[in-house]
Amino acid sequence: MNTDSVVRAEPELEPQYADIVRATLPLVAANIDRITAVFYRTLFEAHPRLLRDTFNRGNQAQGSQQRALAASIAAFATYLVDPALPHPATMLSRIAHKHASLGVTPEQYQIVHDNLFAAIVEVLGADVVDAPVAAAWDRVYWLMAAALMDREKGLYAEAGVDFGDVFRDVRVLAREDDPSGVAIFTVESADPDYQLPSFVPGQYISVGVRLPDGARQLRQYSLVGGSREGALSFAVKRVEAAGGCPAGEVSSWLHERLRPGDPLQITLPFGDVVIDTAATTPLVLISGGIGVTPTIGVLEYLTVHAPWRRTVIVHADRGPRTHPLRRRLRELATRLEQAAVEIWYEQPSPGARHGRVDLSALELPADADVYVCGPPAFLRDIGSQLRVLGIPDARVHVEQFTPGGAGAPDRVAR
Repeated sequence: MNTDSVVRAEPELEPQYADIVRATLPLVAANIDRITAVFYRTLFEAHPRLLRDTFNRGNQAQGSQQRALAASIAAFATYLVDPALPHPATMLSRIAHKHASLGVTPEQYQIVHDNLFAAIVEVLGADVVDAPVAAAWDRVYWLMAAALMDREKGLYAEAGVDFGDVFRDVRVLAREDDPSGVAIFTVESADPDYQLPSFVPGQYISVGVRLPDGARQLRQYSLVGGSREGALSFAVKRVEAAGGCPAGEVSSWLHERLRPGDPLQITLPFGDVVIDTAATTPLVLISGGIGVTPTIGVLEYLTVHAPWRRTVIVHADRGPRTHPLRRRLRELATRLEQAAVEIWYEQPSPGARHGRVDLSALELPADADVYVCGPPAFLRDIGSQLRVLGIPDARVHVEQFTPGGAGAPDRVAR
């Protein structure tokens, strides 16, 4: 991760507010799920277009986005009343990049504020949320909002655009269907006078599609490369219905309908879990399932710009048939001068280790930067193993494709 991209502002909560927040934090935390549920209900009742055109409807139905918001607010408030805790810079950076990828603008923070505080009063009661309590939590909210807006202002400036002006019309140049059920779409600008920007390995774009019911839904997908200058390629796994969860609306639409020549809308690249392209230290890339897509983007970059950089590639999957972009991963690894590939499959398979990933079986470079991407349980397991191995937290960079994780709403691809 480029540490220059992390929010470094030091938010301070005045003592008179800190005492109130400290005293009421347990009550708010105990009811935060109810508060956020009411908040989203009233928000979408008052502003239905936000649910139709911005928020992920699948996550809303499952409640994952509500839990992510609750975790981020609670984590920020906890830090404010106890500055000895780790600074929430990574959380704020992660949210800011997600917001920039969705084109969030400052005026939307007022909308969130008004509906959130109405929800707090509805759940806790006006007798509890009196004027001093309301003022204290109002201060918490605007401190967090200010930190996010400041970072988002910087992201938009770095991209050379005004607030929220991140959407671009493109056309599909090519489509490649991987045997695992992942499709790679390559796009270029629909405007002949405009060229899509390059990206830093690990970044993503938002893809917007107009669904049959008229809703425009946005999803984030990892960038895996560009076939030529001015083109971007992103990978989409079709999310099937499972475990009571519906099939992915956007991933299904893209797989079923998108073909070369078709128009599409995407955003500029964002994302803070990126490699330091100026560094010479070794890399350890650990992925589970579709979490391999950022790894592919990194490997494609390395083959062109730093094939000499020592790289250890670790991937876990059910088996070779479900392993996304398996052939591409191995082919890219052969083009690096110092690459080791270690694969673990649940199903016994030739050329792969059997069972769950065991990092203790590997010789990981002591000075390596470690990048991990995959489902929540996988991330928890790998995180525990890295701690046991004594890998410093500062060298571990984690990307999660579902809301949550370290109190931040991370990328979602459904």
